[in-house]
Amino acid sequence: MVLAQAAFAQESRTPQAPDAALPSVAVHSSLAQSPVEQLPASITLIDGERLRDRQWQVNLSEALPAAPGLLIQNRQNYAQDLQLSIRGHGARSTFGVRGVQIFVDGIPSTMPDGQGQTSNIDLASVERIEVLRGPYSALYGNASGGVISAYTERGEGRPSVESNFAAGSDGQKRLGLKARGESHGIGYALSASRFLTDGWRRHSSADKNLFNARLDTETAHGGQLTLVASHVDINAKDPGGLTPADWAADPRAVAQGPLDFNARKSTRQTQAGITYEQKLDAANSLRFMVYAGQRQITQYQSTPAAAQKPATSAGGVIDMGRDYGGLDARWAHATRLANQPLTLVAGLAANRVEEDRKGYNNFAGSQLGVMGDLRRDERNTLSNIDPYLQASWSFAPDWKAEAGLRWSHVRVKSRDQYLAPGNGDDSGSTRFHRLLPVVSLQYRLSEGSQLYASMGSGLETPTFNELSYRPAGRSGLNFDLQAATSTSAEIGWRQRFAGSGLRGEWTAALFQTDTRNEIVAAENIGGRTSYQNAGRTRRQGLELGSTAWFGSQLRLDAALTLLDAKLRQGFCDAKGVCVPAGKRLAGTARHQAWLALDWKPHESWKFGLDWRHVGSLAANDSNSVLTPSYGVFGASAGYTRRLGDWKLQAYARLDNLADKRYVGSVLVNEGNGRYFESAPGRQWMAGLNLSYQF
Repeated sequence: MVLAQAAFAQESRTPQAPDAALPSVAVHSSLAQSPVEQLPASITLIDGERLRDRQWQVNLSEALPAAPGLLIQNRQNYAQDLQLSIRGHGARSTFGVRGVQIFVDGIPSTMPDGQGQTSNIDLASVERIEVLRGPYSALYGNASGGVISAYTERGEGRPSVESNFAAGSDGQKRLGLKARGESHGIGYALSASRFLTDGWRRHSSADKNLFNARLDTETAHGGQLTLVASHVDINAKDPGGLTPADWAADPRAVAQGPLDFNARKSTRQTQAGITYEQKLDAANSLRFMVYAGQRQITQYQSTPAAAQKPATSAGGVIDMGRDYGGLDARWAHATRLANQPLTLVAGLAANRVEEDRKGYNNFAGSQLGVMGDLRRDERNTLSNIDPYLQASWSFAPDWKAEAGLRWSHVRVKSRDQYLAPGNGDDSGSTRFHRLLPVVSLQYRLSEGSQLYASMGSGLETPTFNELSYRPAGRSGLNFDLQAATSTSAEIGWRQRFAGSGLRGEWTAALFQTDTRNEIVAAENIGGRTSYQNAGRTRRQGLELGSTAWFGSQLRLDAALTLLDAKLRQGFCDAKGVCVPAGKRLAGTARHQAWLALDWKPHESWKFGLDWRHVGSLAANDSNSVLTPSYGVFGASAGYTRRLGDWKLQAYARLDNLADKRYVGSVLVNEGNGRYFESAPGRQWMAGLNLSYQF
C-alpha cells in the first residue's frame, strides 16, 4: 500500500494565510500532465527549494526519505552510488540502481537493460523531484518498479547569479555557482559545482564535479523548445564493505584488499537533449524528445590476483565506454466519449547503447592496483523499442477511468573480441519482451478527497552486468537468465484539508506485487556474482504520508512504510545452498519512518528537527545476517537577510545528534561476508549562499 505526500513548490516561495487552500500542483511523471489530485497513483512531489534548504545539495538521500515506499541509503562510497529501492524493487543491487527507472528532464538515466544511476542529478538547479510508485509505473516499461523523475528549474524573470559554499566534517567542502534568468526570449538556468570529501572511513575520499544547463525558448508557431545538457566527473576511492565482526570492532575500518589494490573508480559522463512541444489545435498536441551522451568508467577492483588465474576470468579492472541515445515521440488528443471528456496519448520510446567493455588484470608482476594484461574485450549493444498508448476517460462527474498499454521489447547483443586458450568465442544475443497493461479507477469523494485503485503488469530484465557471468565459472554470458515478470495492485486515498489554523494533506495506500522468476544471486566467487531465477515472490505493504501546516510558523512532514517482501517459493543456489520459502528478500527493511518539523518564528529565521528510523536490513538471501535497526536525529538552522537586490543565506545542520553507531547500507550477498557499509557518527556542516538579482 502506498501513500503519496507532496511538498509543494509554491509553498516555499509564496506565504499564504493559515486557512488558505493548498495550491494545485501539476505532475509531469504521468504521460499526460495532470494535477496530482487527479492521478490514480501513489506519487510524492518534493520541491527543489525544499531539497536545497539547509542541505549539502549533493545526494538524493538528503531529502527523499520524505517519500513513502522509497528506501534510499547513502553508502558513504561515491564509487558505488546510492542504495535505492522502491517497495523492495531494486533492493538486490550492490552498485548503481536497478529495478527503478530514473529520468532527468525526461532523459532516461536508466539504460535499456534496467541499470541506472543518480550521479548526474544536480540538486542545486532542480525545480522538483517526483517519485512515482505502484502499477502506474509499468507505463515506463522495463525495470519500472518505481519511477524517479528530476526536473531542472526554468530560467525566467530578471537575471540573477548565486554562489554557495559549505564545509563540514571529514573534509567535506562544496562550492557552487548558478545563473538564472531570461534574456531576448531565451530562458536560461546554468549551474556548476564541486564537492570534495576525505570520507568518514579510510580510503573513501571523493571529488565530484557537476555542470547542468537548461535553455528554453518559444518558436515562431507557438511551440516550446527546451535544450538540456549536463556533465559529471567523479573520482572516488572504494573502501568496500565490512564483516559484521569487523564493523562491530571498528566501523571506520577498511578490509586489506581495497587498500592493497587501491580500489577506486572514475566516471565521466556528458549528455544533451532537446524537447520540442507543439500544440496543433485545441484538441491535439505533439511532444518530441531526442538525446545523446557518452559515459566512460574505469574501475579498479580489489579482486585477488589468484582469482584472476582461470582463463575465463575478466580480470580486476573494468574499462568501459558507452555511447548512448534515444528518442520519445508522443501525440496527445482530447475528445469526448458519450459526451464525457476523453484524453488519448500514443507514443514510441526507443533507446540504444553501444558499449566497448574491456577487462584487465589489476596487477602487473608484484605491483598491485595497476592495469595489467587484457582479459576481456567485447562490443555490446543494448536497445529497446517500446510503443505505448494511454486513455483517460472522465465518464461521470466524480469518476475517472484510465487504461494504458506498453509493448516493452529489450535486446542484448554481445560480440566477443577476446579469444585465448581456454576462453573461446562467447558472443551471443538474447531478447526480452512483454505486453504491459495498466488499468485504474478513481472516485472523487469530495473536492479535496479521492479514492483510487489500479492494477498492472511489470517486467524486469536482467541487466548486462547480471548476464555477464555464468555460475560455476563457466565461460560466456548467462543467457539462461530470464526476465522477472510481475502483477501489481494498489488502492489509495488522498485527501487535502484546510481549517482554522491548520491545512495540509495526507495519503495512504495498500499495495501488493507478485513476481515470477525473481532474479537472485546464484554464486559469488572471486569478486564476481552470477545470477539465477528463483520462483515466486510477494511484496505487500502499507504506506502513509502527510504534510501539515500549523498556522504560519510550523510545518510537519511524516512518512511511514511497512513492507513484507519475501519468497513464496524456495530455491537452491549454484553451490547447493537452499533458501526456504518465507525468507525476506535481501536488501529490504520491514519498516521505516520519517518525521520533520520546521519552525519559522520570523521571516529571517528557520529551525528544523528531523528523525529517521529504518528497521533491520536482510544482508543475504538466507537472512542469516541482519543489520541492527536504527533511529537518528538531525537538527538545522537557517538565517536569511535581504539588502536591496542582494540576498544572504547562512545555514548549519547537525546529523546523527546522538552519535549513534549504525549500518548505513548493505552490499547484498557479498561473497566474502563483507555486507556492512558503515554510516558516519555525528556530522556537522555550515554554509553561506549569496545571490544578486539584476
